[in-house]
Amino acid sequence: MPKDIAKPPKLGNDIITHPRSYKRGHQLGLHAHAQAQLLYVATGLVNVTTPIGRFLAPPQRAVWIPTNIEHSVDVITDIEMRSVYIEPSWLKRHTNYSKLNQVYLIEISALLRELILATHQQKASKEKINLLMTLALLELTGAEDASTFLPMPIDARAKKVAELMLGDIHSMKDFEQLCFEASTSSRTITRLFTKETKMSFREWRQRARIMNALELLENKKLSIKQVAMSLGFSSTASFAHAFKEVMGMTPTEF
Repeated sequence: MPKDIAKPPKLGNDIITHPRSYKRGHQLGLHAHAQAQLLYVATGLVNVTTPIGRFLAPPQRAVWIPTNIEHSVDVITDIEMRSVYIEPSWLKRHTNYSKLNQVYLIEISALLRELILATHQQKASKEKINLLMTLALLELTGAEDASTFLPMPIDARAKKVAELMLGDIHSMKDFEQLCFEASTSSRTITRLFTKETKMSFREWRQRARIMNALELLENKKLSIKQVAMSLGFSSTASFAHAFKEVMGMTPTEF
């Protein structure tokens, strides 16, 4: 798919705030920006896909996307998105510039959340927005958090196994069956996942299941027990344990 350099509205400033509301199911196809983007969803849930993997961003997380990085956004629930776009010339003057050249997931602290929201105030001056984002970018590099990032393997065999697993939301297929369907050996996939994702397949699969759980938990009609059962966990307790291992909190706390 060709690259589309998306251009947010120009306000004559180095920092552009771009509030948007989207309905569940909306898709922002593969594109890139001439500016760096801080993508934050104040309410709801989005899935951001980049060349290195998938980032699931609930209100507790945000995604930092450097200049000209291709990405797509899938809106999982109705959302209120508060994006900030930053011109490269301004970014280069920032103390943390050298640490902001890769895509990563950010844990949103109370301070960082308020800084982002404050930049979107209608009467915020250019000077105020510059000061707010200067502080916000200092916070960013200390808030990196990969808990809802799912790295995708590059090798075609491992990628096939990953895609098969992601399509098996109920976790009905075991590791050996997934490898068989991908026409490869479990030994090969074990080696490739460790090398290319820095995770064992078991760890990768567990994270994928919890990321699916986040999507299901956003559906208020499903209880925690129903989510656990739909993802193939043997009990609510085992689901809660796995959830806390990945997210650092229980499903109820989330």
